Amino acid sequence: MTKFLLSLHVLAAIIAVGPVAVAASMFPRSLRRAHEDSGAVTGLHLLHRVCRVYAGVGVAVPVFGFATASNMHVLGSAWLITAIGLTAVAAGVLALWILPAQQAALAELGTAEPGTAEPGTSEAPPESQGGPAVRTAARLAAATGIFNLLWATVTILMIVRPGSTTGA
Repeated sequence: MTKFLLSLHVLAAIIAVGPVAVAASMFPRSLRRAHEDSGAVTGLHLLHRVCRVYAGVGVAVPVFGFATASNMHVLGSAWLITAIGLTAVAAGVLALWILPAQQAALAELGTAEPGTAEPGTSEAPPESQGGPAVRTAARLAAATGIFNLLWATVTILMIVRPGSTTGA
């Protein structure tokens, strides 16, 4: 049963966290281009939708993780408690920082929902002058970097597991 739960946990992490990490990383660059390229606005909506949908799917990762840890009798291990804390912080960064900032950027472009307004209707200073889109993109890039670093740390903890009896 442990191998089955661990397999579900790993698959959920790959399927849910991977797309969010990639889409969130692509969003800032597309945002920088959105004022000149209406196709980039369509891409922004897609990237935001991927982040939103897979964030919901990502709830399966800790569910299967807790089931696996319980079955392995390691719920009190320091490495697992640290990983749980970092996962909670990563979820917070996504839910409270990245997703709202993406939504605000789409609203700033005048396209909160696809097809509701003409893309690029707001006048923004060119990228070289540090317009609002560029500043928002920079903040989103930083938040995404933090999110990805947190998940990389959790992944390393899951593989190395200090004090593990597997010899790893």
